Amino acid sequence: MTTQTRCFHCGEAVLSGKPLYTRIQDHDEAMCCLGCQAVSAAIVNAGLLNYYQFRTELGGSQQQLIPAELSHFSAYDLPEIQEEFVYQDEYFKQVSLTLEGLTCAACSWLIEHKLKQLTGIESISVNSTTERALIRWDPNLLQLSDILNQITHIGYQAFPFQVDEQEINSKKESRQFLLRLGLAGFATMQVMMFALALYSGFFTDLDSEFRDYFRWVSMLFAAPVVFYSAQPFYFSAIRALLMGRINMDVSVSIAICGAYIASCLETIRGSGEVYFESVSMFTFFLLLGRYFEQNARQKASVNASNLHKLIPLTANKISDTGMEEVPAKRLIVGDVILIKPGEIVAGDGKIIEGSSSINESMLTGEQLPIIKKVDSLVYAGTINIDHPLKVKVTAVGQEQLVADIIRLQEIASHNKPKIALYADTFSNYFTAGVLLLASLSYLFWSFYSPEDAFWITLSVLVATCPCALALATPTAITCSTSILTRLGIIARKNDVFEKLPLIKHVVFDKTGTLTCGQLTIDNLTLFGMKTEHTLTTTPITVSQAQQKQHILTIAAALEAHSLHPIASAFMPYQQQDIVASHCENKVGLGIAGTIQGAQYKLGSAEFVGAHTVQDTPSLTYPLSVETTDRDIANDPFNNQYHVNGQDIWLSENNHILAKIQLSDKLRPDASIAIKQLQNMGCQVSMATGDTGPQVLTLANKLNIKNVHQNLKPNQKLELINALQQEQQTAMFGDGINDAPVLAGANLSVAMGSGAAITKNSADLILLGDHLSRFSDAILVAKKTKAIIQQNLFWAIGYNVLIIPLAMTGNVLPYVAALGMSASSLIVVSNSLRLLKVKV
Repeated sequence: MTTQTRCFHCGEAVLSGKPLYTRIQDHDEAMCCLGCQAVSAAIVNAGLLNYYQFRTELGGSQQQLIPAELSHFSAYDLPEIQEEFVYQDEYFKQVSLTLEGLTCAACSWLIEHKLKQLTGIESISVNSTTERALIRWDPNLLQLSDILNQITHIGYQAFPFQVDEQEINSKKESRQFLLRLGLAGFATMQVMMFALALYSGFFTDLDSEFRDYFRWVSMLFAAPVVFYSAQPFYFSAIRALLMGRINMDVSVSIAICGAYIASCLETIRGSGEVYFESVSMFTFFLLLGRYFEQNARQKASVNASNLHKLIPLTANKISDTGMEEVPAKRLIVGDVILIKPGEIVAGDGKIIEGSSSINESMLTGEQLPIIKKVDSLVYAGTINIDHPLKVKVTAVGQEQLVADIIRLQEIASHNKPKIALYADTFSNYFTAGVLLLASLSYLFWSFYSPEDAFWITLSVLVATCPCALALATPTAITCSTSILTRLGIIARKNDVFEKLPLIKHVVFDKTGTLTCGQLTIDNLTLFGMKTEHTLTTTPITVSQAQQKQHILTIAAALEAHSLHPIASAFMPYQQQDIVASHCENKVGLGIAGTIQGAQYKLGSAEFVGAHTVQDTPSLTYPLSVETTDRDIANDPFNNQYHVNGQDIWLSENNHILAKIQLSDKLRPDASIAIKQLQNMGCQVSMATGDTGPQVLTLANKLNIKNVHQNLKPNQKLELINALQQEQQTAMFGDGINDAPVLAGANLSVAMGSGAAITKNSADLILLGDHLSRFSDAILVAKKTKAIIQQNLFWAIGYNVLIIPLAMTGNVLPYVAALGMSASSLIVVSNSLRLLKVKV
């Protein structure tokens, strides 16, 4: 009995008839239809063989498709393929693309301008330093294959950014560039030998035939330089001209082709001057400069992809049949994996068995391990230090925290401060101005000294360098973004590096910012507890233990509908049969709701009416010993970092039931962070909704003189607006209840909270919750600003100096080429100094 052949792509039966095959990993795999054959071929051609290696389900049948309907990039539209590199939020998809063929910042503008014309593009940003594009689009209006095809039509190649593929293509481009450079160098040496001999007068006694012979030989040696080595300049110039724009490579191409064609005509005529040595030499210098610049840019962007490499390739998956080693890409949500000591966590998850310390430095920049126990979250790429852990996977692929960080880092590296936008605009007009100056130079020298007109014009075209101007800010921003990521800081807005050095006043929220936000219940005070309550249908005598449990259960049911950090303190007391309904959050005040027919309020004394209470407390329960799951109980610095929190009140049908006293833990580096800011000349204030002596006690402990307490969110915003009238002000908050004031501050800083970081709208996010990193960010921003100013000063100063020299005939063409290449290289190398900054 023969076994029926199944389609390798979709698993459908392969019917008899003419067989269809696709070559996959050196094997001919059977396909059931033309559609599956075309899709599988597209996957292979796109270099996405990992799909077949790691897929957990077969692809869908493609019988409705025919090859003519499939583009080269159609494989990228498959949902199962996009899982690896496309992130989707509620409305849009986002992808980071690696681009081939970028030569300067003008290429970035060209791609951005073209793609913005597509219906469905929400945003597009191209980083010429990392050679990547960050694109958001509406999948209902546009397919990814359409975007890739559009990029191809304007002369570039694009594919989803993947670290290994990026490195392979970078090495391939480098080898090709070296071949062009080597050929240009070899030809230049040969042509220069003949040129030196001719110019030295060694052959003046020879017949003109011998002189012409050397010219013809020089022309032949220069030909491969012009027609092969210089190709990148031509392609870039043609792409720009087709888009109705002029870039630097237009003037370079005109110079190379013009000099070679003019020299060929003079060689054929047997008279005049030839410039074969100049053509070869400045092409060589230009390529040499581009090669070094390319390597420098790759170095600047390498840290932007390092996080990908930290995720292991395999994982120890535990199943009913035992443990097996599987590719990490095959993990799905719900799988249980074993993380041995010294191993790297393969996926985001929750610990279900064991406790250990985890090194999360790759996420937060903090080298000290963090204790993790059952129900604690661990993240892909972090390192288990002490003991084995069983982890239930909660997120894979693009949903992992490391993917969130990479997306935020990618966004940050594509941000352009205002000074960069001004530089881009200026450089757009600069090249047109250079062409005009070159034309004027040619006209002038044609009358004054015709024999010098051509080479002087050549020097003007080659010497000027708008590319250095365009590279002045992107390379610096890429490097500084990499430093901040290493420190556990994500910059999300365009103007962060401009705002940070200007900050003179920093305002801190208290709960969740200066403190850890891990609130616990210290004391419970009861007020005249009734013998009847809503937990029973008949009156009973309520014991003290029942009173306590009743209060905490009611409060937990209400707080279950809140995102405020206070809610976490009540989670251990939630019960499934006690649920609050019709809940209403009063921002900055509290929460109200209905539980089994009774109206409850939980919040400030003013909100529940406790400020008028006349009852005498009947019972006070200390709960600190009882709360065994609090982190502070095991903290050796308990006495130093423990701080009393706020009091919240609970009422039932407007009758005061209890006062609940909460406590929190001061962030270990809060005092250091505030001292650093004060030493930098920044004023420090605290703005909190809490009130009472504990607020002033905390302020005194941290040496904060300006304290604003009992503020509602709108009052915090009014305070920030008032402070901003006098000086640039930054606001620290937890990113949830402080959203309005964070949005209104000159600069807002949110504390990172695991995977919730993408929900924050702050300018800066501190992933590791280390306040002292903010002063580091200010120092990095100041150094970045200085580097950008130096780059712009050099780029502008060089052009201001070289243009008059070139127009007056004081710069030879090959010297001009060397100067132009050196200008771009100096700008990039200066930016790379940021990577050596120690903070």
